[in-house]
Amino acid sequence: MNLKLSENALRVLERRYLNKDEKGKVIETTEEMFRRVAKAIASADKYYGKSEKEISELEEVFFRAMTNLEFMPNSPCLMNAGKDLGQLSACFTLPINDSMDSIFEALKSTAMIHKSGGGTGFSFSRLRPKNSVVRSTGGVASGPVSFMKVYDAATEAVKQGGTRRGANMGILSIEHPDIMEFIICKENNKEITNFNISVAVTNDFMEKLGKGQDYDLIDPHTHEVVKCLNTKEVFDLIVRQAHKNGEPGIIFIDRINQHNPTPKLGMIESTNLAENSLSCLTKVATWVP
Repeated sequence: MNLKLSENALRVLERRYLNKDEKGKVIETTEEMFRRVAKAIASADKYYGKSEKEISELEEVFFRAMTNLEFMPNSPCLMNAGKDLGQLSACFTLPINDSMDSIFEALKSTAMIHKSGGGTGFSFSRLRPKNSVVRSTGGVASGPVSFMKVYDAATEAVKQGGTRRGANMGILSIEHPDIMEFIICKENNKEITNFNISVAVTNDFMEKLGKGQDYDLIDPHTHEVVKCLNTKEVFDLIVRQAHKNGEPGIIFIDRINQHNPTPKLGMIESTNLAENSLSCLTKVATWVP
């Protein structure tokens, strides 16, 4: 079969996608990879009453679509289909609540997802702001940005099992008391390098921005107003930083939830990392307080 793949494409396939033995030697051709994927995907139809003949025909259709470059599945599918791991999804979001258990349980899940080739997104908006009192210990909270750095370091360590470097999306509400620190947290391009970041902007903020008004910062733990900022000053900082190094982005969180297809599961509060900014919205199946 004459595959229409460039030399660079073949190099990437050999480095990251084709099966290797225990010594790291490639033991699979590109055609065999496509056959492995097609067979694994088509086999799922046996659970829906399809005959062996129908499954075989579907496998061939899928195989031809890939080898003719008419359709290409995502990277985890090419990497993992037909293998013991079998993790075919690229897009995940994980809820993070305001407790050490939740923060580090989500981090554990993140490491497993990255190891399997997936990417992750989080809203850090539920975490109490920096320097607020933690009653259980008598200490003070370190804030969302500090935990983003922990997640970033873990991502760097995992490196997705040697296949793809881990990738994260970090989101913080425009109303969070640490929003100014968040906006500039990637000013140094050598920090938090495994994250893209976006500010979750509300309709209320945009309406006040049009009038140049102040708005409230709300502690997510106490739900009390702790400070007021001018909308224009905050938005101007977002624009300056985005112009400087491309981040942060913004997501219109109220507009997203206006078109939430499963509102009974809760509000959408974060997206995963996707190549096209908001092209891959994923539900966080927990209620936003």
